[in-house]
Amino acid sequence: MPKHTTLAVLACAGAALALPGSASAEETDCRSTLGARAVDNVRVPDGATCELRGTRVKGTVKVESGATLRAFGVRVAGNVQGENARVVAVRSGSRVGGSVQVKQGVSARVSRSVVKGDIQFDENAGRMRANRNEVGGSIQIVGNDGAATIRLNRVDGNLQCKENDPAPVGGANRVDGNKEDQCAAL
Repeated sequence: MPKHTTLAVLACAGAALALPGSASAEETDCRSTLGARAVDNVRVPDGATCELRGTRVKGTVKVESGATLRAFGVRVAGNVQGENARVVAVRSGSRVGGSVQVKQGVSARVSRSVVKGDIQFDENAGRMRANRNEVGGSIQIVGNDGAATIRLNRVDGNLQCKENDPAPVGGANRVDGNKEDQCAAL
């Protein structure tokens, strides 16, 4: 093999070895306050309290068992998910590119925010509120034992409520899809 061909092959092989591996998204554990900075993903660990103020999350926010999230003016590209969480609150001009899902927790609140996907409150025990939001998907309130208020939302999909005790209250929601079951009059 000619010398210049051998050097070219070695240069290509060296370049291939120097290429960085695939980047993985980092997860930031939040146990206090994160301000106006960008992070990949946020995890609120069991029992912790996290406040997000103007934070930009490139991925997802996960709120774990007994944890509390209070988010103000945040930008989340993915979902906000709470399972067995104590409190999940997304408020004051926040924007969520995916859905806000709170399941088997205590309290949930989404207010004065834009949610491109759905707002889902399932099997929660405490007070839930969805007020003054723009929702690209549906609002689904199912199987909750706490009081739910759904008021002044703009919903592109459906407003679905069933198996809640007590039944949700509220009104003045503009819904492009259907208002169903316990939410038929809201």
